[in-house]
Amino acid sequence: MFIIKHKKIFIAISVILVLLSMAALFIFPLKIGIDFKGGALTEVLYKTERPAQADLDKAFKNLDLGSVLIQPTGELGYIVKSLDLSEAQHTLLLKTLSEDGKYQLEEKNFNSIGPSVGKELTRKAIMAIIFVSFGIILFIAFAFRKVSKPVSSWKYGVMAVISLLHDVIIPIGIFTILSHFYAAEVDTLFVVACLTILGLSVSDTIVIFDRIRENLRNKLGTSFEETVGRSLDQSYKRSIFTSLTVIMVLLSLFFFGPESTKYFALMLTAGMFFGTYSSIFLASPLLVLIEELQKKK
Repeated sequence: MFIIKHKKIFIAISVILVLLSMAALFIFPLKIGIDFKGGALTEVLYKTERPAQADLDKAFKNLDLGSVLIQPTGELGYIVKSLDLSEAQHTLLLKTLSEDGKYQLEEKNFNSIGPSVGKELTRKAIMAIIFVSFGIILFIAFAFRKVSKPVSSWKYGVMAVISLLHDVIIPIGIFTILSHFYAAEVDTLFVVACLTILGLSVSDTIVIFDRIRENLRNKLGTSFEETVGRSLDQSYKRSIFTSLTVIMVLLSLFFFGPESTKYFALMLTAGMFFGTYSSIFLASPLLVLIEELQKKK
């Protein structure tokens, strides 16, 4: 019941974080990576062994070549995506890949590439998110149709979508700051992270809503506020511990994984944290707040 009694404080915290994230997005524009802008693709094959990807990532960070994405291919090869390169930059790239001649390599391919995430794909992704949001509202409205009092079943769906927006906007705001101060760039992994956050967050919210539904059916509590409060008391530990196990894995990936997935892991970590927060401290308190506003009308 502690969460419900102080619901306005927790809702205010979410509103402030969302507003700060949106402000950061406008003040510090995101840096767009080569997946969106296009650039050059270099494929190399090493003669006997290849250097560690982490060593190459570190070496390229000290060079003036812009964003460089390194992907292993086969047992001895790398595919390198970069911005368009001059002849001198191309030579420097190959020299870095060989670690100044320490590793013998053969350049298999070098050509210009178009953006893998084009405007059309971006537009379709946005449309898909919109349709999915409406789908969530309709699904929850149908699933909760038998407990449509005192709060209409479709409003559960709206609260779930509001929580989803909260869970995505705040990590994007964090990424915006990283983009400005640490040159993090928006790439395919960024898009994947956002979509993954949506999936993980809505699942947690629906689990808590389902507990509220069961307690409303069983008439646990003398008021809607008490029922929601008891439902949270019964389910918040499960949500927190489940999220903590995922966050521990993601932090391991951040600290010990390759350089190319660090921001991806950080985005997912932030998404899991704020997704758990919204499921417990935002979505359910908003239901109670709506019910209170309905009484005043």
